[in-house]
Amino acid sequence: MAAVEKLSFDVLVVGGGIAGIETAINLGNNGLNVLLVEKDLTLGGKMIMLSKVFPTLDCGACITTPKISEVARHPNVTIFTNTVIKSIKKQDMHYFKSLLVRNPRYVIESACTGCQLCEMACPVVVPDQYQYEMVGRKAAYIPFSIACPRVAAIDIEHCTLCGACERVCPPKCIDFTQEPIEFQVIIKAVIIATGFNLFDPAQIKRFQYGQAKNIITAMQMERLLAPTRPYNHVLRPGDGKIPDKIAYVLCVGSRDRTVNNPICSQICCMYSIKQAQLLMGALPMADVTIYYINIRSYGKGFEEFYEQAKGMGVNFIKGKVGTISEKENGSLILRYEDICTGKLKEAEHDLVVLSAGVLANQDATGFFSDDRWEKDEFHFARQNDLFFNPALSSIEGVFLAGTTYGPMDIPDTILSAGAASMEAIRYIKQMALKI
Repeated sequence: MAAVEKLSFDVLVVGGGIAGIETAINLGNNGLNVLLVEKDLTLGGKMIMLSKVFPTLDCGACITTPKISEVARHPNVTIFTNTVIKSIKKQDMHYFKSLLVRNPRYVIESACTGCQLCEMACPVVVPDQYQYEMVGRKAAYIPFSIACPRVAAIDIEHCTLCGACERVCPPKCIDFTQEPIEFQVIIKAVIIATGFNLFDPAQIKRFQYGQAKNIITAMQMERLLAPTRPYNHVLRPGDGKIPDKIAYVLCVGSRDRTVNNPICSQICCMYSIKQAQLLMGALPMADVTIYYINIRSYGKGFEEFYEQAKGMGVNFIKGKVGTISEKENGSLILRYEDICTGKLKEAEHDLVVLSAGVLANQDATGFFSDDRWEKDEFHFARQNDLFFNPALSSIEGVFLAGTTYGPMDIPDTILSAGAASMEAIRYIKQMALKI
């Protein structure tokens, strides 16, 4: 590993999703020098992968890409992608010291033109994590068409070092000698915007996720509906058939003490209803059924959106799904309790979509070695002042944005980013007065 490089910024923003991007823009617009760090190869987080957003059905990428473009070109914002935080330590009341490691792409970023010739030449095919493993990608690849930065990367774990990418690269930017680079960064404040994780439905064995071929997650359905989708249509993964009867199972891994996540994820009802409406447009002849415990349409326009879905013909069944079993033809039998009648019933569907709940991303736990980082009982970051100052963490000078401190939808995430950035500005100005 090369020698440690030393840098200095006003604020470190950890996380390049919509919360981190919005925070960095706000700080930059107020004249602060910002380092935005993202562990993935590209900015955008989960929002860049969405088809549309509820309840307006605006294009998710159309909202996100202008924000990404703005932050990427902002003169006060420096962006490190493919970078992990090793530690963040408070030195005194005026500054923090952070150790970062920027992992190699094995491509010279400044020289890459994004032509994708390396991708076409690469003979190695592996599952594409950006399409939730529904299709393959090459070991030399650009994550997706609207990635930022639009720069190739080499998946060194799967690369065979055959040299095919090097031979076709016009600017000769493939560099297998690259090594991780360590940075020691001095900052005045930190904003944690690490986002959330989705529950893995494979933990609930009775739902057969990963076993039955035609059971997918809602994020996989999101990709099937998105403009940058892996196929040109909504298809069953088991046989490529266009599904006629689609079922959604809500509250998978949320409101469920058996998997240690008793809280409501807030977004699952609405993103399922959104997808149901989109499916009614993409597959006009299909039957779409949503199995729910309660519909929690609490936000502005949410109840009207729910009623609109019913008016479009989406079938809502108040029922708790017990088991899912697979038939020889790939169809699926849902056995459920009809909550209204108390009776056990069965229904057959071509495709089942599991609406997975939100879990805390606990990356930040490893950032702070002095154990002052506190979490709530659900493993989200603990807010120091829940009602009057929700952006404050348990560490002075460290602020919270987005789903770092709990489940929320996109508008609330953007609002929280604004609160975190303003609190960081206030804190830095106050500290300056104490010098």
